[in-house]
Amino acid sequence: MKIMPNRMDRGFYKYQEEFEQKALEVLRSGWYVLGKEVTGFEEEFAAYTGAKYCVGLASGLDALWIAFRLLNIGEGDEVIVQANTYIASVMGITINGATPVFVEPDMYFEMDPDRIEEKITEKTKAILVTHLYGMATQMEHIVELCRKYRLKLVEDCAQSHGARFDGRMTGTFGDVGCFSFYPSKNLGAFGDAGAVTVNDEELAKKFKAFRNYGSEKRYYNMVVGANSRLDELQAGMLRVRLKHLEELNEEKTHIARRYTKELKNSRIKLPETAPGCTCVWHQYVIRCEERDRLMQYLEEKEIGTIIHYPIPPHLSEAYQYLGCQKGDLPITEHLAETVLSIPMYNGMTREEQDYVIETINEFK
Repeated sequence: MKIMPNRMDRGFYKYQEEFEQKALEVLRSGWYVLGKEVTGFEEEFAAYTGAKYCVGLASGLDALWIAFRLLNIGEGDEVIVQANTYIASVMGITINGATPVFVEPDMYFEMDPDRIEEKITEKTKAILVTHLYGMATQMEHIVELCRKYRLKLVEDCAQSHGARFDGRMTGTFGDVGCFSFYPSKNLGAFGDAGAVTVNDEELAKKFKAFRNYGSEKRYYNMVVGANSRLDELQAGMLRVRLKHLEELNEEKTHIARRYTKELKNSRIKLPETAPGCTCVWHQYVIRCEERDRLMQYLEEKEIGTIIHYPIPPHLSEAYQYLGCQKGDLPITEHLAETVLSIPMYNGMTREEQDYVIETINEFK
């Protein structure tokens, strides 16, 4: 039995008729950019998350860098960010000329709230929280620190569509919630797509202008903006999937519960969810001190896996200029050497789940 680490085709076939009907509706409308589908999705996603406003953008990375641009964070400013995140989080900071200041994660893979305050300096202007692998971060203390030091709070929710802390959705705690709708996400489009959620009306207006060349009115440009528009076709597809998101998240949660209950191997450490937090299981990430051998073993058994992420941003070639050295962030670096994402996707059959569980349990 061959099992891929992720499959997106089954998520399509599950609602094939709805997707195809919506695609034809958009194609036949004759309106393909910034029309009723984008407006409809923005309203529906804002209502889903509990935010006042949503603005559709071209990608999750655009959501991040435009957020910091519009919050006036740039050259000479520092942004605190967790060290074990995907590099796009850091790029959102550095594209604007600001400096990332890395914080180690807690035992749940999320930013450790107790390690933040020691990193705050007079140059600190914001905290960027990543809700990694679909797990919500414990936000209470982080929000308090932002209030205490008058810092902006940006949330990277690229992997946490529908995750909650104390009953409240990720993307609604800070000044800006940044979402990716890349096809592999829990709320995935059929190409690149992204959005931000905000509660400030003026900031929402700024995002809408900035994404469209800095123009509220055609050919009248207030600022030097970007071309970062969520297109009508992707917005339409997202509207279809959003209607089923809670069902899709529950399906992944059921698979995760099976893994957590039935994976029994002393060589494997299973993921945990922090108190007050929920997880939508964008990834199910285990840890193993013999990770590479486990990965090879599973490959021989035709079970696909992925490492999220093998090179921490602070050690990447792209950020050599920051001057970080191996050993600076030992928890993050150890995670990079031990984490492994095992198969997790909508439409995964019970037979496939059984095979993954049995095979991992037999690893010696």
